[in-house]
Formats: sequence, C-alpha cells, structure tokens
Amino acid sequence: MSSEGYTIKEASATRIRKTIDEATSSKDKIPGFVFVAVNKNGDEIFSHASGKRGAETKEPMTLNSVFWIASCTKMVGGIACMQLVEQGKLSLDDADLVGKLAPELKKARILDGFDEKDRPIWKEKKTGITLRHLLSHTSGLGYTFFNPELKKVGLPRGIDEFSGRIEDLDPILLFEPGSKFNYGTGIDWACVLVERVTGQSLSEYINANVFSPLSIKNMSFFPPQSMKDNLAHMHQRYPDGHITTREHLLRGPLYANTPEQQKNIFNSAGAGLFAQPREYVKIIATLLNNGTSPNTGKQILKAETVNEMFSNQIPNMPNFGREAIQAATPELTNPIPELYPQPKEQEQGWGLTFMLTIHPGATGRGANTGWWAGLPNLFWWADREKGVGGMVASQIVPFADAEVMGLWAGVESAIYQG
Repeated sequence: MSSEGYTIKEASATRIRKTIDEATSSKDKIPGFVFVAVNKNGDEIFSHASGKRGAETKEPMTLNSVFWIASCTKMVGGIACMQLVEQGKLSLDDADLVGKLAPELKKARILDGFDEKDRPIWKEKKTGITLRHLLSHTSGLGYTFFNPELKKVGLPRGIDEFSGRIEDLDPILLFEPGSKFNYGTGIDWACVLVERVTGQSLSEYINANVFSPLSIKNMSFFPPQSMKDNLAHMHQRYPDGHITTREHLLRGPLYANTPEQQKNIFNSAGAGLFAQPREYVKIIATLLNNGTSPNTGKQILKAETVNEMFSNQIPNMPNFGREAIQAATPELTNPIPELYPQPKEQEQGWGLTFMLTIHPGATGRGANTGWWAGLPNLFWWADREKGVGGMVASQIVPFADAEVMGLWAGVESAIYQG
C-alpha cells in the first residue's frame, strides 16, 4: 500500500462502521461519535458519524456535527506561530522578544511551595521564556485541573482556564523554564505573541492564514449560528459509568454574537476552537503533504517548518510522558498514568505543540507520528511516514475516558489493517 494514496478496503470500512455503531448503541457507552480518516492526497478515506448529538436528544450525530475540540486547537495555534517564525516576526529562541511582546511572561515567577500558613512562596526565574519553551510545554506553565498546587494558588476565587478571560491564564511557573516538561497554557501564551506582533485577534489571523487557504468553513473560535445549530452536547461520565448531559465548558464564545462581544473574549490557542472533524482533517492532510494543502494547492508552511514541528524538542526528557498526571479536578480528567502506551525502553518525544510517537506504534502507526487530544475525549494523529491520519471525536468528560480511548485504538488499528 503506497503512501501516495493510502486507502482501505470496503470490507474494512464496513467493519469499522460496525465497531463504532456498537460503541454508541447504549448512551452509557458513548452517546455520539465521529471518526474521519484522511490521506496525504486529501482524500477522506473513511468517515462515519454514529449515535446521537446528545444522550437526551433524538437528533442523530452527523458528519456536520460541531465539536468543541479543546486542546486539538493547540496544533492550529502552533501553525500560526510557525508561519510568523518563517516570516522573521517571531523567533523560536529569542527570550528578549518574548519578554518585550509579553511583559507578563518576563515578570512570571516560580511557585516554590507554600509556607506554614499556606501562603505561596515565590522564586525569581533565572532563564527567560522562549517561544520554543511555550510550544514544547517546557516553560513551567501548567493547568489547574492537572496540578493541585496551581489549583491551590487560585483559591478562594479559583482559576478557570475556559473562562474567556486572559486573567485566568496568570502565568505562574512550576519550575525553571527549559528544565522540565509540564503540560499547560504555553500555547495560549505563544499565540498572545501572535496577536501582539500582528495587531490582529487570533481568530482574525487564523481565519485569514490557515482556514481560508485550506477552504475550511466550519471551524471557528466564534461559531456562527449555522455551526451552533449542529453543536454536539457535552456529557459527564460518573465513576459508576453512567452518563448525563451537562452544561458546556466553553460557553463564552457561544454567546458572543457581535464583534463587540467577541472583542472581550480571549481567543484561546490552547482550547478555543469549535470544528467539524472533517474540516480539522484538512489541516492534518496539509501536514502529511509537507505544508501544502493537497485540496487547494495553497501552502501554509514550508516543508522544513513542518519537519521542525515533527522533530523531538526534548530528547533530554525521554520519559516525560510516563510521569503520571494527577486528576486535580476529577470531574474534568481521570488520572493519567502515562500519555501513550509504549514499551518502557522506547524514548518519547514532543514536537512543536504535539506529542510524537518516535517508534512505530502498536496500532500500525509509523515512526514519528504526531498526535494529541482534547479534554472532552477527542484524539487526532498525523503519520507522515505512511501518509495517513485522522480524528476521533466525542464530547465526554472527564478526559481519558476508557470507552472512547478503547474505540480510538480499535478504529486507528483498523485503518492500518487496510
């Protein structure tokens, strides 16, 4: 099977559809699910929507359904940053430029524990934060729902990274920049640099420089009514396994209908986009095709830039994904013992905004496959070696849902079985 036009047999497609339909047959399994796979030619080699748009509705999930893609946004924000690196407006390793554009990061201090009265102890950092740190999660920033210490600092008011306020992204560092990996708000701050160097909102910039050249219409920080009409419902899974619908986690952009209202909402490169999965995979196809859309012929990144994004930025941290992530907010995330199941002797990698499985994976994915996820259990992958990638989408919290992750592994494996 050549990487020039990866395809799967109809019998395989039938099996995958059946597997997905079985998983959505009971609302307490997965209420609704979409899976789209794509090759480097931009062909949708598989697409299927199954189940309902919400556990309490009779409306079917369709390929037009819109999902809050949460941290799947990060890869798109990374593309915006790397376009500006290509143009010389940003630099991966210039801490002075970061400090000039974002004085908040220059002033950021390290949280060094708490005193006997539970007041935070602060320490000055010795190293300036760079764009490379921000894109590789080595700046020292974190998320409250993964880190009990950050959560504690925010009390009694609390910190909500999905509030639509930049104030909730107060840059508190957990360690000296560059010294460790910690998943957090770095890419939000990376794209604050994008806004400040271009003078545009991130939404305006990405619409013009990513979505427009790729002919993406149903992907937005501020979904128009046509997208909101197709919005998938958010769900909560309880410890006993049952599921109910719940209020949406990112409501601000859904209420912001005018330019004035939108101006007051932070454009989150870390978690702000809403999308149809079949639109998101147009970006995956562009990465598989070395930065040029196979559908429109427009180039959004140079091939060498894509190579850099898929290069391991933290070779000195080969086990970063094996350090368990705590569930500081259990309603949002399950504990994560490791980011991706791999043999213990295999080193792990992180590119510019996403994880790399440096060695071929058990599903059949090739070496140096990029992948990442979104909080309500969405997952994407881009395998440049074999010329194939895809996205699975649900809307269930907490993250790391066993039902969805099992289905993702199954359907990805089936794609590689041809």
